[in-house]
Amino acid sequence: MKELLRLALGCTLAPAAVFAVYAPIPDQDQGKAWAYVIGASAYHDSNIFGSAIGEIDSMVYNLSASISYNGSLSDQTFVSAGYELSFDHVADRPGKQNLASHTLTGRIAHAFSSTTNIDINELYQISKNPQSLLAGIPLNTDQSFKRNQFDLRFATAANRKTGIVLKYRNMDFAFDAASLAAQLDRMEQLLGVEADFAFLPETKLVGEYRFQDISYDTAGALKDKQSNYLLVGFDHKPGEQLLLTGRAGFEDRQRDGAPDSTAPFIEFTARYTYGEDSFFAAGYSHLLEEASDVARFTDTKLNRIFANVQHRLSGLVTASTSLTYEPSQLQGRTGVSDVDEDAVRLGLALVWLPTKNWTITTTFDLDRISSDDSNRDQDRTRFGISARLSL
Repeated sequence: MKELLRLALGCTLAPAAVFAVYAPIPDQDQGKAWAYVIGASAYHDSNIFGSAIGEIDSMVYNLSASISYNGSLSDQTFVSAGYELSFDHVADRPGKQNLASHTLTGRIAHAFSSTTNIDINELYQISKNPQSLLAGIPLNTDQSFKRNQFDLRFATAANRKTGIVLKYRNMDFAFDAASLAAQLDRMEQLLGVEADFAFLPETKLVGEYRFQDISYDTAGALKDKQSNYLLVGFDHKPGEQLLLTGRAGFEDRQRDGAPDSTAPFIEFTARYTYGEDSFFAAGYSHLLEEASDVARFTDTKLNRIFANVQHRLSGLVTASTSLTYEPSQLQGRTGVSDVDEDAVRLGLALVWLPTKNWTITTTFDLDRISSDDSNRDQDRTRFGISARLSL
């Protein structure tokens, strides 16, 4: 549920007037340049390695501390940066039980004019206790990894009704375990150009081209691939409460070590805000993703259906839930049969703000993977409580 719980940081050192409006700032950070938070949590994890058999359950105790900065260098330039240290003690984990994870973020957004702006984001993560575990990994394997992600978005207007957006993303994955590193270490690059036309004040028609390159550190001649996407769609916002977006088209995928293919690509999302801190969001996508077993499979043909609800029960209490259903098919390499899988992921959270600086959260997460290959089955539940204090 971490993606649903954008918990605040806090320490008041600067007035609200210094902030530009390039991006939302958490409520508890409004009016603050520097923000600090410390946290503690305890939860039970029924399957700490995500194994299909021989699951190991354990209590996990966590301490965390973070610092962040949000501020404007000028009326046109906004910057932010943050660092978080998260320390886990996994009581019944074989081998190393004390795990330290790190997350470093940075962002700069600059408006050249009222119609032209650039937004640059950087994320570096060292994850020693991953929230999402890979299916089909050998029994009780350490899945710690490092990830670096760089995002750039440049937007401008060709005329009063036409906008142009250039997008670039670079992601680099490096796993700690030698066996996983040889199989999964890679760099993914995505470049896109989008043009939109204001067909109506509330409706934009969109055309988009994307190019993706996936390069593996080991055995690239078998696993590397490139994709070209051609998409059309719309962004529709009939009012402040409702937003609808859709993209449809195809992906032409060229594989270095397997036959090429062309597949449909679909994205659709809807979000309805019905009250303060209360909304409903849902969506569907159909796409190709990387498999966790690239020795046997080229890709995963994935359908993803999701729904998120956040509801403010009172001024101090907010409830949220997230449900994702993913029927998929792993595309077997020559001589390997395709494998059908169904994954269900459920998250529940209840957030209580007893004071301005305290946040108390209870969470429950469930992951279920059912596969034609029994070695890829996964059952995992986590439930616990956390407290965070802004200083």
